[in-house]
Amino acid sequence: MESSVCWIWVGILFNVPLTGCFELHLSDTLQPRTVVANFSLGPGWTYKVDRTLTPKYIQNFLQVEWQEGVIRLSQNVDCARAPRNPVPVYLRVGSVSPGNFMLTRFNVFVHGQDCFIKYRRKNILGEPDIDIHYLTELDNTSCLPAGSLLLNVSKLLPAFTRNVIFTASECSGKYLKAVFAQGNLFLGHDFCLERGERIAPSLRCALRGDRVSVRVRVQIVTSERHGSLSDAVQRMPDKWNRRRRRNANASPQFQLPNYQVSVPENEAAGTRVITLKAADPDDGEEGRLEYRMEALFDSRSNDFFLINPQTGSITTVQALDREIKDTHVFKVTVTDNGSPRRSATTYLTVTVSDTNDHGPVFEQTEYRVSIRENVEVGFEVMTIRATDGDAPSNANMIYKIVNGDGVNAVFEIDQRNGLVRIRERPDRETMSQYQLIVEANDQGKDPGPRSASATVNISVEDENDNYPQFSEKRYVVQVPENVAVNTKVTQVEASDKDEGNNAKVHYSIISGNVKGQFYIHSPTGVIDVINPLDYEMIREYNLRIKAQDGGRPPLINGTGMVVVQVVDVNDNAPMFVSTPFQATVLENVAVGYSVIHIQAIDADSGDNARLHYRLTDTGPSFPFTINNSTGWITVSEELDRETTEFYAFGVEASDHGVPVMSSSAGVSITVLDVNDNVPTFTEKVYALKINEDAVVGTSIATLTAVDRDVNSVVTYQISSGNTRNRFAITSQSGGGLVTLALPLDYKQERQYVLTVTASDGTRSDTAQVFINVTDANTHRPVFQSANYQVTISEDRPIGSTVVVISATDEDTGENARITYVMEDNVPQFKIEQDSGAITTQTEIDYEVQASYTLAIVARDNGIPQKSDTTYVEIIVLDANDNAPQFLRDVYQGTVFEDAPVYTSVLQISASDRDAGSNGRLSYTFQGGEDGDGDFFVEPYSGIIRTARKLDRENVPVYSLKAYAVDRGVPQLTAAVEVQVSVLDINDNAPVFEKDELFVYVEENSPVGSVVARVSASDPDEGTNAQIMYQIVEGNVPEVFQLDIFNGDLTALADLDYESRTEYVIVVQATSAPLVSRATVHIRLVDVNDNPPVLKDFEIIFNNYVTNKSNSFPSGVIGRVPARDPDVSDKLQYSFLSGNELSLLLLNPETGDLRLSRDLDNNRPLEAPMVVSVTASVSLIRVLLFCCSPDQTGLSVQANPISSPPASSPPASSPPASSPQPRAPSLEPLASARQPLAPSLEPPASARQPLASSL
Repeated sequence: MESSVCWIWVGILFNVPLTGCFELHLSDTLQPRTVVANFSLGPGWTYKVDRTLTPKYIQNFLQVEWQEGVIRLSQNVDCARAPRNPVPVYLRVGSVSPGNFMLTRFNVFVHGQDCFIKYRRKNILGEPDIDIHYLTELDNTSCLPAGSLLLNVSKLLPAFTRNVIFTASECSGKYLKAVFAQGNLFLGHDFCLERGERIAPSLRCALRGDRVSVRVRVQIVTSERHGSLSDAVQRMPDKWNRRRRRNANASPQFQLPNYQVSVPENEAAGTRVITLKAADPDDGEEGRLEYRMEALFDSRSNDFFLINPQTGSITTVQALDREIKDTHVFKVTVTDNGSPRRSATTYLTVTVSDTNDHGPVFEQTEYRVSIRENVEVGFEVMTIRATDGDAPSNANMIYKIVNGDGVNAVFEIDQRNGLVRIRERPDRETMSQYQLIVEANDQGKDPGPRSASATVNISVEDENDNYPQFSEKRYVVQVPENVAVNTKVTQVEASDKDEGNNAKVHYSIISGNVKGQFYIHSPTGVIDVINPLDYEMIREYNLRIKAQDGGRPPLINGTGMVVVQVVDVNDNAPMFVSTPFQATVLENVAVGYSVIHIQAIDADSGDNARLHYRLTDTGPSFPFTINNSTGWITVSEELDRETTEFYAFGVEASDHGVPVMSSSAGVSITVLDVNDNVPTFTEKVYALKINEDAVVGTSIATLTAVDRDVNSVVTYQISSGNTRNRFAITSQSGGGLVTLALPLDYKQERQYVLTVTASDGTRSDTAQVFINVTDANTHRPVFQSANYQVTISEDRPIGSTVVVISATDEDTGENARITYVMEDNVPQFKIEQDSGAITTQTEIDYEVQASYTLAIVARDNGIPQKSDTTYVEIIVLDANDNAPQFLRDVYQGTVFEDAPVYTSVLQISASDRDAGSNGRLSYTFQGGEDGDGDFFVEPYSGIIRTARKLDRENVPVYSLKAYAVDRGVPQLTAAVEVQVSVLDINDNAPVFEKDELFVYVEENSPVGSVVARVSASDPDEGTNAQIMYQIVEGNVPEVFQLDIFNGDLTALADLDYESRTEYVIVVQATSAPLVSRATVHIRLVDVNDNPPVLKDFEIIFNNYVTNKSNSFPSGVIGRVPARDPDVSDKLQYSFLSGNELSLLLLNPETGDLRLSRDLDNNRPLEAPMVVSVTASVSLIRVLLFCCSPDQTGLSVQANPISSPPASSPPASSPPASSPQPRAPSLEPLASARQPLAPSLEPPASARQPLASSL
């Protein structure tokens, strides 16, 4: 089952077919930071690529998280740069316990265009996939029964292989036997360690499963020797440890090639870290060891640790701080005191474990942010970030709002990412400022959690969500009709709970301002009277007031009502309806008889119009009296025509106003004698017309009645039909004049039928008067609504109808035909004069003007023309017609490459002229460029933050593309370029092109000349990339000097190829505090500065004639013994003289010599020859003596192969008393294997007796 899990995991990871769990298949399209494998074993282990075993090519593409075991791509893989495909990778997994480590090998296949992969069959018996080295500790005296668990192997395997079934296992050990079952190694027999025994039993196991092979090495050490296993092995008794013969002055050896140890930070100076023990089999002084160590990669590490040169114990010099440096790597060297001194090297990695010594630190101690009121629930206000310099286990940040109750319950915070959101809609009018105390807790364990707090001040920005409210529902004010023009009448006041422009209220009169008598000051609400008032014309004004705020769009309250009551002033004197008044009365009427009705009117009202009548110009015993309230004159005493026939007197009508106003009229009464004829109207029916706007006092008609009595006086009265006392009749010139007593109203009565009585005092007659009232333009048009409020979207096309308004007129005909016009020209709108339809005539733009107030006048066509005015409030609704706009064309920011994740880089900001959701923006990288996921933007604040660790050497400058998106329909966006420069930190050590450099220098180069330049590169920049060079090893004696700044290598001594062909030095490149080293092989190039070396030499050839026909040597007998110290020289060989007969055959290239067949005789011969050896510019001449004795032969300084007969002494042997000078021997051939004279070795083909002397 587990095997299938493995396949699924890898298959998902690489999306290619796999051939095994230990093969990684990478596509050249995979992006950097992609996770390609996970070898985590849990806490307590560290992970790194073994750089000594893994090809450098693949190291550049893989990044291992040293505490997590996760392998990521550090850059795009490139097939073209792959020296081979697949490439082996070795992952070293180390433990905090010294000596425990695993080495995992896997092949990396690179797939892509132009990639060639050479698949090979896996060698089952070859190198294992996983090599486990494990030390287990026992007490000094311990016994383990059979079946004891030695090691849980499964727990040391990667998670994806732990349940692999191993089909074969083989374990071997001298002192231990083990059995492998169910992923564990169990002891196969009882095992005891006796006191004093210092053995270190070990065990090796080979495990093989489906596609997985594991090699396990287990070693048991006692507690007293823990950490010095080599000592334990060295001191084993003979019965366990048979000591092998050793060479004199053997080299010391460390137990392991590298060590790993963890030390807590903040421990006091002198804390023991580890003791590194090396073993040297030598005794005495030669076995005395000295330890030293030096920091690799970062020279600062030297300031924190000290090694005891005698014991190898490493202690701290000062307290460690993981946040400054969490890993220290040292090269530890042990040297013995033998001659020569020998040394060994190991590597120590000290990991500084974290303690919770840093509290959280907020990006700001105080945050300030503004939000709009009424934002939706879930709205993201801002992100609060705190960082902690400790390790992740002590920096697992949890956020909370400390004062989150009460009014602050409007907000909530995500405890993990610090995002503050809206939980309830805020209302600025309820609460405009919030102050949150946010706490960050790192949840640290050692010694305990730390926390910090920051203050978040949130201001709620106003939205226009409150209508203006009048201070009173109805304002009532009384104003005397004689008030001066431009006098303040009253002041209305409306308040708005919003603020700023949203609370600025403007006032206007929208109806009831008949004849424009009043004016309201828009900002203050003060109402002034601007035209004279006339109580007698209009007694009360009902003004409707509109209060409008300055929001976008504005909110309007049109319910304000101001009632202006015009207070009457006594400014009108009574006016008699007719003057003079005439009447007749019979002399025999009874006392109390009503003679005539004196009638006056007063345009004022109240007491100012209540009249009091009295008679004037009367004498004592005057027979008439007047009712001072009604104006009826009645007979108060008996009349006697014979005594007084005619009475003329005055009547006065006075009002009750202050001051009292009065008027007078004349009255004449004729006392008639009793008569017997009835007055008769000349016409019984009268038909008349009168315009309703006729003024009071207008004469309508004169009715005439004829009385045949002598001196009869006829009086006229309206006896019926005089509705509302609109008419009056007076006797004038014998007729009855009908006049208009009060104003007419066509709406109330359109016809009057008056019955008029003509009386001579005793007898009477009647006539009917039909008065038709004709319509006058007495009514003004009246709008159906005093105030219209309509809306229109700004994206409506030109010509769109906004609203149709309508007014009515109670008149008829032309007096009721209404025409509509706009009082002021507003170019955006027009009104159809007959229908009242208001339409747009230009484009409407909410962003230019959010509302319009049109004053519409409805006029009738009467004479005089009358009108009414209404106000149309047009609210423009916003359409999403404006895209967001960024405040800058390009945003630029910087961030250090070691900045923690979520670091704030910069803030982008855009605005949108639209309103509401159309103008509410969010920010995103979606559809843009986020640096391959290296950055993200907070959607509401626009803060751009890092999403993961940056690497300037990988990407120095990011060109991001962010968008601002509104919430309108359809959504509109705006893009902006964001350039983020990654600032360098010194996080890269200098890098040589290769770990081993080869430099070729001609010998004899002048002293002081630059023979080479050593160069390293540093991917950092600026001062972080400044490199200093120095020679740290191998320059003894001081032959070379390295320029500290440019790496020029200068020769300080003569370089002679013949003396020394190669120098090996170690150079160090330092970019403080980081260092790297390379081994430089300086190989001298030979130049021709030495002549060939060759001395005179002699060849003696003895030819013993036998019965063997093939005894003559026909092959190479030797080589001219010339040499040239210059290895580059090519020697040329030739005879200059003496060999004219070609007795010797010389190869000009190699110097090989052969004998001519002409020498195959028994004749003695001595021939001096001159041989020339040429090397480029040098010429050497030597003398060669070649001697061939007779058949008896003589061997000089050589032992003959076969002796001749004793009776035949060599005749040609030189006398003993005169020895010949001897030349150097001919250079023998290495291939000559038969026993010949030491001076000359003939080739294998020479089988006859042959010797050559020196």
